[in-house]
Amino acid sequence: MVMSDLLDRLRQRGWRMTAQRRVVAEVLDGEHVHLTADEVLARATVRLPEISRATVYNTLGELVSLGEVTEVATDGRAKRYDPNAHRPHQHLICSHCGAIRDVHPAGDPLADLPDSERFGFTVSEVEMTYRGLCPDCNHA
Repeated sequence: MVMSDLLDRLRQRGWRMTAQRRVVAEVLDGEHVHLTADEVLARATVRLPEISRATVYNTLGELVSLGEVTEVATDGRAKRYDPNAHRPHQHLICSHCGAIRDVHPAGDPLADLPDSERFGFTVSEVEMTYRGLCPDCNHA
């Protein structure tokens, strides 16, 4: 598995790396990671049984505030946390089970929006979401 660079980015920022913070960052580190706060808590507890729910939630909030992790909201489901905050990408989401994968479509979606459809906006970013059924749900 190719790991994200979340831990390296946090070290470079000089983020105080307590045992609890390190465990949360380690749980989030990786490709196609989109865990809910409760999933982060469950995985962190396996590594560090004394970690509290409040510490996990506070750490996630701090990582989002720092811009090192992004929140992904999908159709009323629990927010998920994506450590791939510094590499432009879009999401492919299973409409049935909610599985999420990072995707990198060809082309520039910003350039694909004609001036006539910008209504005077200065557009700085694009969020696109692809939806469908994952292989597991497609064959169920």
